[in-house]
Amino acid sequence: MIFQLSSDLRDYLYDVFVAKFDLWVLFGLVAQIVFAMRFVVQWIASERAGRSVMPVAFWFISLLGGGLTLVYGLVRREPIIIIGQVLAVFIYVRNLMLIYRPRRG
Repeated sequence: MIFQLSSDLRDYLYDVFVAKFDLWVLFGLVAQIVFAMRFVVQWIASERAGRSVMPVAFWFISLLGGGLTLVYGLVRREPIIIIGQVLAVFIYVRNLMLIYRPRRG
């Protein structure tokens, strides 16, 4: 039983990470890494400030990573990624608009 489970797991991992690997999977992995870096940027900024802060770079990295992930979802025809990222990209753009909107007195 354990031997079979181990074999099934090995076959699954091979199928997901080796057999299906192509340039779009590599693109998707890069998109995820970029997207994840926004949390590193936010964490570093918060540590430096000694409190929780949301730097502008967080929103730019979110937009880049979310946009790349959206492209991946569109090319791979992944409806869950497409739906999630369309809304997210809108939110990132809107936050940047609010940050850079001229202040009215």
